[in-house]
Amino acid sequence: MISLLKARERLLNLTPLLSSSIRRRLSSNPSYSYEDTRGSDVFIHPSAVVHPNAVIGKGVSVGPYCTVGSSVKLGNGCKLYPSSHIFGNTELGESCVLMTGAVVGDELPGSTVIGGNNIIGHHAVVGVKCQDLKYKYGDECFLCIGSNNEIREFCSIHRSSKASDKTVIGDNNLIMGSCHIAHDCKIGDRNIFANNTLLAGHVIVEDYTHTAGATVVHQFCHIGSFSFIGGGSVVSQDVPKYMMVTGERAELRGLNLEGLRRNGFTMSEMKSLRAAYRKIFMSTETSSLEERLTKMEHNQELYSVPAVVSMLHSIRDSFAEGRRGICKFRQWLDS
Repeated sequence: MISLLKARERLLNLTPLLSSSIRRRLSSNPSYSYEDTRGSDVFIHPSAVVHPNAVIGKGVSVGPYCTVGSSVKLGNGCKLYPSSHIFGNTELGESCVLMTGAVVGDELPGSTVIGGNNIIGHHAVVGVKCQDLKYKYGDECFLCIGSNNEIREFCSIHRSSKASDKTVIGDNNLIMGSCHIAHDCKIGDRNIFANNTLLAGHVIVEDYTHTAGATVVHQFCHIGSFSFIGGGSVVSQDVPKYMMVTGERAELRGLNLEGLRRNGFTMSEMKSLRAAYRKIFMSTETSSLEERLTKMEHNQELYSVPAVVSMLHSIRDSFAEGRRGICKFRQWLDS
């Protein structure tokens, strides 16, 4: 403490050589973390900067060179590895982990709220200002993340672009390295995004989806539950439930049968889905897609299967006003 004060005094003696803003910072009374008066079960490294107004739960560990802002709330058992930082109106649930270099939150109106048992990977940036030119500085913006997610190294997840919306991520998702989730996206539960999956603004991803590496999804697209997107795909239209797409402009390649099997769909359900898929997308008839959907809805045997009904609704919803339609398909494709 004495050596630090002496160093500060020597710097203050150099005021003619320093800018006024730097002098003000030097002359202000710094808050050293080892003066923290919180419970003995809280560990804060002497080099960390923790604002006295921050709310620190029980059993929290703050490593070297970390920063915790004035409006931050850390739940019980959170762990901040060296050089991780939390800013703004940000709340972490219990047992969250920030790996080295992670940055969470921003000094913006609005908030970043993260549930319990999440891992924020090395140098990931979560809850910062969006990359949308329509965002007006000073507007509130929001990010809400559920529990049990693993967000790996170098990922970026942005807040919403307007006060009336939120960027939302559900529970139990694996978001691998260098993924990007843009403003106003809505991500469900138990999804797996492989490395370099890039979601543009306002994308909706339901549950149990899987993207392979280097996948790009156009803004406002809708990715249905239990779907699979092949590596290197560019998705510019909706992917209906249960389906598999791939390609530079992604096309339907059949049903995600392996994904369905892994997630507990019965052989009977998969057989019905496959029969319905063939009648809709592989028919030898010259009828339109609308006519084939209508015909399927009158098929008493297949339309009595809930999974088939869900798939048909997913296809129809993609043609509603404001939606982008479904990915292209070819008559010869099999599943």
